[in-house]
Amino acid sequence: MRFRGFSWSNLALHLKEFDYLSTIHSNVHNRRLFLQSPRRKSIFSDLRSYSTVLQPQLSSELIKIMEKRLSSIEHRSAYLLGLVNQPEASPAEYSRANKELRNLKGSMDLIKELRTKQKDIESLKALMAECPEDKEMLNMATDELSQAVEEERRLQNQLLQSLLPKDDADERGCILEVRAGTGGEEASLFAMDIFEMYERYSLKKGWKFDVVEITESDLKGYKEASAAISGADVYGKLKFESGIHRVQRVPVTEKSGRIHTSAVSVAILPQADEVDVQLRLEDLRIDTYRSGGSGGQHVNTTNSAVRITHLPSGITVSIQDERSQHMNKAKAMKVLCARLYEIERSRIHTSRSKLRSEQIGSGDRSERIRTYNFPQGRVTDHRIGITLHSINDVMQGENLDIFIDALLLQQEMDAVASFSSEQ
Repeated sequence: MRFRGFSWSNLALHLKEFDYLSTIHSNVHNRRLFLQSPRRKSIFSDLRSYSTVLQPQLSSELIKIMEKRLSSIEHRSAYLLGLVNQPEASPAEYSRANKELRNLKGSMDLIKELRTKQKDIESLKALMAECPEDKEMLNMATDELSQAVEEERRLQNQLLQSLLPKDDADERGCILEVRAGTGGEEASLFAMDIFEMYERYSLKKGWKFDVVEITESDLKGYKEASAAISGADVYGKLKFESGIHRVQRVPVTEKSGRIHTSAVSVAILPQADEVDVQLRLEDLRIDTYRSGGSGGQHVNTTNSAVRITHLPSGITVSIQDERSQHMNKAKAMKVLCARLYEIERSRIHTSRSKLRSEQIGSGDRSERIRTYNFPQGRVTDHRIGITLHSINDVMQGENLDIFIDALLLQQEMDAVASFSSEQ
């Protein structure tokens, strides 16, 4: 890709060269010589064409709060470095300190980069104060200062991101569960549409979409449908899709052309394994039976269908989608683990915070989150107040990122507010 006649590969070389030259010319006198050099003019001409979008400006209050956290990280890192260099440190202390240092490394690298940039800014300001009458020098110093401030903002934003609380489950795959709600056959047909919308969206993202179980209605809609979606950061992307999805349209069963309102329930559960939920065989009752009836893709005479009941919680998962009993059992275990894992996550979350985000909502499937109005061709997300007039594109898995990214941004804003209030 090229930008205003400037190649990205050349930009990378310029940036490396600029960092190197800035390091060499760190004192005020040498920096003045560098600012006046022809090479500096060439580098900054290219950098100006690249830097067209400014980094968001953090408030001074937030920067003060963040600086306190950064200082504590720096002090902690220095303490741990001292500890690992002590010969009298026990193996256990050495191991714990090393592990914590590894966890802090990413933040410390950014902090060091930020501190270097802040020194550059102070040096440039001193240079500008030293020669207020030299217009050419002031103009060149102003250019470099502008670039340095922009880089400082970028590093501050990166550090803020690294300090915000993270959900460990965001990197996992997820279990998608779609259930028809109020609306009879029309709700089942819309459940099928929603399920296929997420399948198309997953394929566009390059994720793996494995159907776990489908229970069909009389009109071949979906009473219930579930799938395992695997890939990078799947749960983190889809977690706010949980809730009630409402549809307004004329059903295929409607003879008079009257618009009906129906609803579908969507649940997004992070994928888990038996280690996460510590399943014990004595807590499970596993029954096998013949698959068939509505939803059974293969009616047969063998006991291939599997029903697993988790006795302590009473949760039951039945799968008859595959011909193989072994495969149905594996799918059932995957769904059971996800449900139990989500129960434990919800318990921990509730104990940590009594108030959940009002903007995004609880993610509970009893909450109406989105309306799909076919006669008006619009889709409205009620949590963030965004309406798209491209319902066909949304149902094809297109433009769904507009809602998802806005919800993730809202989560980030809430996290920033929480970060500030906790300090």
